[in-house]
Amino acid sequence: MANRLGDAISPYLRSHSDNPVDWFPWGEEAFAEAERRDVPVLVSIGYSTCHWCHVMARESFSDPALAAELNRGFVTIKVDREEHPEVDSVYLAAAGAFTQNLGWPLNVFVTPQGRAFFAGTYSPPVAVQGNPSFRQVLGAVEEAWTTRRADVESTAAQLLAALVAAGEGAADEGDAAAGDAAASGEAPREAADRDRDLDDGVPTAAQLAQVVFELDAYEDTVHGGFGTAPKFPVAPVLQFLQAMDAPVADRALQAMAASDLRDPVEGGFFRYATRQDWSDPHYERMLYDNALLLDAYTTAAERHPGAEWARSTAEGIASYLVEQMQQPAGGFASAQDSESTVAGERTEGGYYALTAEARRAEVPPAFDLKILTGWNGLAIGALTHAGTAFGEQSLVEAARRSADYLLENHLRSDGSLVRASLEGRVSDARATLEDYGMFATALLQLGAATGDERYSSEGARLLDSILALGSAENAAEPWGVPGGGDPVLAARGLLLEGDVSEGAYPSGNSAAARAAFLRYRETGDDRYRHAVLRALVPVAADALLRPIGFGAALELLVRLRAESPTA
Repeated sequence: MANRLGDAISPYLRSHSDNPVDWFPWGEEAFAEAERRDVPVLVSIGYSTCHWCHVMARESFSDPALAAELNRGFVTIKVDREEHPEVDSVYLAAAGAFTQNLGWPLNVFVTPQGRAFFAGTYSPPVAVQGNPSFRQVLGAVEEAWTTRRADVESTAAQLLAALVAAGEGAADEGDAAAGDAAASGEAPREAADRDRDLDDGVPTAAQLAQVVFELDAYEDTVHGGFGTAPKFPVAPVLQFLQAMDAPVADRALQAMAASDLRDPVEGGFFRYATRQDWSDPHYERMLYDNALLLDAYTTAAERHPGAEWARSTAEGIASYLVEQMQQPAGGFASAQDSESTVAGERTEGGYYALTAEARRAEVPPAFDLKILTGWNGLAIGALTHAGTAFGEQSLVEAARRSADYLLENHLRSDGSLVRASLEGRVSDARATLEDYGMFATALLQLGAATGDERYSSEGARLLDSILALGSAENAAEPWGVPGGGDPVLAARGLLLEGDVSEGAYPSGNSAAARAAFLRYRETGDDRYRHAVLRALVPVAADALLRPIGFGAALELLVRLRAESPTA
């Protein structure tokens, strides 16, 4: 059996390289093999710091007998969702037709043409409380494939049609909201009329205030934050509330700073808490969470100069990013694992129960050293903000080191970006809109803070590259990505419209819009403001209805409202 994962860029794929499962990486080879053998494909998606991914790997993918069943009846593909976010997005959307409990590991069964016909998440090794074992799932899928092939193919075709229709419907709604697209070389008066139509689509101050009222009603008034359990930081929503000067943001930030979600020794925040009072976290620490929370706590410290909780928390996060997550070459690791070995025993979170002195005697949880362009952009921007606000030049220098690493290693000679790298080797995964938008934003922020025109000009060039590839026919698509989307998905008609919703961090659409907004503020060039309007007006209605899923878009809409001629 070939070991196809041992030399992968993704540490997650490498961790599965010694499984008895005959894994393929994402690519054409796996689908060609499925076509040749006429068997279904298991697309198994996870990430390096995912606790339940580790559990399923130990229980199922390391079991030789179960692996033999997989190898006999399926072609198996292992995907790092952080390396291939478009693959994850497409199959996560498809999985929603089969389970409401979406998450990772995500196991999607697809035809040799890549079309999903069944999906699930974690499956136990033996049936538990009505949940079938993974072996039972495999048996049912294989039985359906061999005895009810027509039904399987029909399900797959109907699901794909529904996903495509949903994407097209969203695009149509966007066109209606944004108005007719600008034709190349249109007259100035037509452009002005078009911009007035777009300005009319920016939510009013009253509508934005109503969102704050609704989020206030959703607040956990005992423990801070929103909802019950599990409890997530939802940093983009907090940043929107800060832009609205809403006290609920400070209450949430102060509660989280004093909670078990924060590591008081090393300063970073964990991904989420399993209990309403922010206790019993899942202990993985993500670069994007800590970057966005650093930004939010820095803003809180600026707004409340005497609030020691805000500044000390921001400084703790910055210390964690620079001292723990930043690699010698300059880039930031994507995440730190939830599991480690303490006193010879595997534990999730046991390391974080130790004092600083006791930790020195143990090996800390491993980092996923994969460097992601977009997430590094978030860290660069946050460190630039904190360093400037607190007069800590060392933080700005840390941001510069990361930016310099990316410009040297993640920028191709043709001007396009690399999505991910590891130890100097670059992934063949396509960079996405989030990579361009987040990195362009970071470079513009860094250039403004340092006065180094090199950063500003490169950020503007990246922004202009995605603007130049935007659609002139579809007003809801102001951006394009050099090289296009994932080629394996595209070849199978599976490359759907980009997901504009956001939860833990900004969507690519919002990230690109932020870069354009910064460039508009710097230059006064209306084409950048128009790009922001084209990006955000089509999602404004959904953002007002579902603010938890559109925090970054709402924050920019607040800033657009302040800039609007009718504000």
